[in-house]
Amino acid sequence: MPETLVLVDHDAGAPKKVSNQILTAARQLGAGGVAAALLGPGASDAAEKVGAFGADTAYTWDDPDAQQYDTEPETAALVAAIESSGASIVLYPADPFITDIVARAAVRTGGGVIGDATDLELDDDRVVATKAIFGGDMISRCHVVGDRPQFIGVKPNAFSAEEGGDGSAQVVPLDVSLPETARRAEIVEVHEEESGGRPEMTEASIIVTGGRGLGDASGFETIEQLADTLGAAVGASRAATDAGWYPHQHQIGQTGKTVAPGLYIGCGVSGAIQHRAGMQTSQRIVAINKDAEAPIFSIADFGVVGDLYKVIPPLIEELEKRQQ
Repeated sequence: MPETLVLVDHDAGAPKKVSNQILTAARQLGAGGVAAALLGPGASDAAEKVGAFGADTAYTWDDPDAQQYDTEPETAALVAAIESSGASIVLYPADPFITDIVARAAVRTGGGVIGDATDLELDDDRVVATKAIFGGDMISRCHVVGDRPQFIGVKPNAFSAEEGGDGSAQVVPLDVSLPETARRAEIVEVHEEESGGRPEMTEASIIVTGGRGLGDASGFETIEQLADTLGAAVGASRAATDAGWYPHQHQIGQTGKTVAPGLYIGCGVSGAIQHRAGMQTSQRIVAINKDAEAPIFSIADFGVVGDLYKVIPPLIEELEKRQQ
């Protein structure tokens, strides 16, 4: 049976939820042993936590060259983890920064890449991935052909994170030899956007999104109130961010972030195909829009046709009552 390597995304030693979800998926896939690759500051600390989700071995690289995002060093480290583990299947979070690293690693190892998978199935020794294509209008099942390894990007929240390992993984520090060409770029400054205390969108189980139907930027105050009542993240359509109503880092869609929360609430969002490409695989979709012909209703599990400013305040009031 093939070995599976999971590239774990972690925040200074704390594995992100999506990483635990993918470790769980790897274990349930049943494709032989499960190993984890942990790169960057805190990798050793994170290695102590991946065993609970099914990793038998944790390959770590804490080198100072990984202290900041830089494609070349982390690519070399990932290739070293693949070679050390002998894995023919590599699962990773479908995140733009990680995909950048994986794409380079795939070229160097002769592998093939499938991104944005929402389900995984093992057919003999190959992974068959389910993913949405053409902006979510069609669902495809595909697998990597030709040379291995098989690199499969998994969308956040496509799987549930369930503990099931023995609680410990054998930690193996990687010996990565970096050529000078791997240090051609240097990070001179990093500016971290303030999160405002709300969950990050790709980690959130609930997202409340505002669109053009809000009317103006002040409408996001209502969106934020609903989000805070639910403990949710705040998203925005491209129309709303292009209008300057909300920061671009909150944009969901083809040119923004791809999300798949357990509950997505679209408020004044029309549901243009570019936006649907970034949220259509949400487990439950609720749409609030006064335009009954809005495309988002075609994919919504629950729809409310009405003025969002008349619908949301009593909704917040009722939610707060139930929380007391």
